[in-house]
Amino acid sequence: MTRTPLSTAGWFGKGAAGFVLGFVVAVLVSAMFAWFGPGGITEDANKTQFNMWMVAPIWALLFSFVFLFRRVRDAWIYLGAATIILAVSLVAGRMLLAGGSA
Repeated sequence: MTRTPLSTAGWFGKGAAGFVLGFVVAVLVSAMFAWFGPGGITEDANKTQFNMWMVAPIWALLFSFVFLFRRVRDAWIYLGAATIILAVSLVAGRMLLAGGSA
């Protein structure tokens, strides 16, 4: 199997995947930490601020690394799969914390 070299082709599609799905993944990672991190979901202002401010660096990191995918389709598939896995994990975890009803 021959690997195709990285190129500038498809930069718009990769950028769109990083912009849209990268943001969703960043928000979901922040939500996972908010719900399942130390202290759970509380009215602690410090944790709220931390969760709010951690979205931007995660999003920037994902948006930067999305250009390392060899094809546009790969970027959408992998980020889409990460979005679905994180969303299902968040909902399932919240249901477990709530005792079966979210």
